[in-house]
Amino acid sequence: MKKSMNNLDYVVLYANQLKSNPKLFEQQKQLIESQFNASSSLFKNAFGKNFKENARLYLKARKLIN
Repeated sequence: MKKSMNNLDYVVLYANQLKSNPKLFEQQKQLIESQFNASSSLFKNAFGKNFKENARLYLKARKLIN
């Protein structure tokens, strides 16, 4: 009977795939960078240049922080 894979097994499998396939690695890198840039743009547009202060005011207004 074959042992089922646990989460760590999947991480190792994924890491080995990225290591052995440069195109897959580059594709994943581009995806992560694209998501990071989109999130960054979204928050900059939502909270402006003074990001930290405006984000805190937003969270306080919704009673998510004190």
